[in-house]
Amino acid sequence: MATRAFLKYLNGQPDLRKLKLVVYGGIGVYVWSNTFYSVQGGHRAILFNRLSGVKDKVYGEGMHIRWPFLEKPIHYEIRAQPHLIESISGTRDLQTVKVVIRILSRPIAPNLPEIYRTVGHDYDERVMPSVVQEAIKTVIARYNVSELVTQRNKVSEEIWDVLKKRAMMFKITLDDVSLIHVSFGTEFTTAVEAKQVAAQEVERVKFVVEKAEQDKKSVIIRAEGEAKSAELIGTAMESNPSFITLRQIEAAKEIAHTVAEGENKVYRCSSDLLLNLRKH
Repeated sequence: MATRAFLKYLNGQPDLRKLKLVVYGGIGVYVWSNTFYSVQGGHRAILFNRLSGVKDKVYGEGMHIRWPFLEKPIHYEIRAQPHLIESISGTRDLQTVKVVIRILSRPIAPNLPEIYRTVGHDYDERVMPSVVQEAIKTVIARYNVSELVTQRNKVSEEIWDVLKKRAMMFKITLDDVSLIHVSFGTEFTTAVEAKQVAAQEVERVKFVVEKAEQDKKSVIIRAEGEAKSAELIGTAMESNPSFITLRQIEAAKEIAHTVAEGENKVYRCSSDLLLNLRKH
């Protein structure tokens, strides 16, 4: 609406006056846009003065005033930003380890002027990779490969402690540090696989030996049982002649039951049923 009213006003003015109004209006808009600036949520701003340099004041969210043409706002996001950093390090037992670490970092708001003076606006790209690499190599060198696997949480905490101290030197704070991936060199992986295969082979041989021992015991027990049974049968036959007759009857009953359960009819003589055994 304001633009339309302004254009309508210009249409009723002489050409020279129109030109002046356009020029003055453009200058006014330019000056206005270079006088006021806003800071978005989750951000802070500092002012760089072309005559005196960076000011020490930090500006919060909202609208602010600056000297046009002389001062330039520099915005920083103060919310925690994630970074994934990869490092190849050596362990205490001289093995190569590949580590991927995730960190959440943010600048300390009151120290933004100092951060800008020392490392610039892109502090996270300049500082964090080198600081993280140094911390990872320092901590990983204290452990051997097996300890990295069994004490992963402890390793992550130590990296965090070292990183916090180093980052604080650059006025950066860390909200979280996580060790998300650890992989080992080809030689170590091959050695682990060979060890697993050897362990499985040992277990297999152990099982075969134990099975053979059990089979041996079973054969001995069965032989002892059969010998004892034969001994008892011999004793029974000597002490009681009718024992053999009882065994004949039991055998005949078993044969008769088997024949009766069959689908075909079978006629057998008594000799096949062991009923004609004679005593000698």
